[in-house]
Amino acid sequence: MYLYLVAIAWVYVVLLMAITEISFVAGVMTFFFYCAFPLTVILYVMGSPLRKRKRQAAEKARRLAEAENESGAEGESATAKTDSPKL
Repeated sequence: MYLYLVAIAWVYVVLLMAITEISFVAGVMTFFFYCAFPLTVILYVMGSPLRKRKRQAAEKARRLAEAENESGAEGESATAKTDSPKL
């Protein structure tokens, strides 16, 4: 949460820096090299643990679903064998 608040504040500061540049090209370069590129890298790196936790949670949910499907299939086959009529 605070990471995004700091990022938004940094965008504001760099935007004001870019506006005060002498030329349009210098302003764009200032914004890109002081803001867009560094923030992209920092937010990507800082978001890695969250992406890892989400990936692990999805994998765990997938394994649990597979285990439930396997146990459900075994239970159905066991009841099918006991429910068969005797001649």
